[in-house]
Amino acid sequence: MHRILLIDDDELLAPPLAEYLRRFDLQLDSATRPSAGLAQLRRGGYDAAILDVMLPEMDGFELCRTIRKESSLPILMLTARGEVMDRIVGLELGADDYLPKPFEPRELAVRLQTILRRARGAPTADAQVLAFDGLRIDLARRQVLRLGEPVALTGTEFELLALLAREPQKVFDRDQILNRLRGHEAELHTRAVDILVSRLRRKLEPLDCIKTLRNAGYAFAGASP
Repeated sequence: MHRILLIDDDELLAPPLAEYLRRFDLQLDSATRPSAGLAQLRRGGYDAAILDVMLPEMDGFELCRTIRKESSLPILMLTARGEVMDRIVGLELGADDYLPKPFEPRELAVRLQTILRRARGAPTADAQVLAFDGLRIDLARRQVLRLGEPVALTGTEFELLALLAREPQKVFDRDQILNRLRGHEAELHTRAVDILVSRLRRKLEPLDCIKTLRNAGYAFAGASP
């Protein structure tokens, strides 16, 4: 059973949500203050975290930034409905997904299962190593080496890189990328793809292997070794 930590100051949210998520083999623990949540995460044993944006002590963005400095734990952020900027900021800070409040528990369960599946990265029949000049992507172990040094990627960042690198030079538009990463059709602001690409590019520097094709999308342009 996967263990999830919810950090939200609404004390009434966790109990019914925990009961519901047990149907999906998800164990939900909770903390109402970021300091307590961080202490729980640092003790280990969690597979993902859910962060509310509006929190005491520090907001969800600062909390996300703090967690991301310490680990690549999958993070889902809860944002106010209609607050597109909240979602953009969360993604820029390294969150793997977001869900506007109020939300349906079923959608939360599906999104959690998606980011956990990406993070787990179970080997598939086409598992292999993709090698390019200065870049090595081990799809089975979900490891990336840039100029011989390991690169720490979130599950979403790895999936984006693998998607593009599996088919070099193929142009993927934003909608294709969103739907492939999520595994289903979803309403998501297209700016999210630009943010993910920007994050990935920064981590792959000084390599310049993801190209932007204006009004078309993105393509992987890594050279063969």
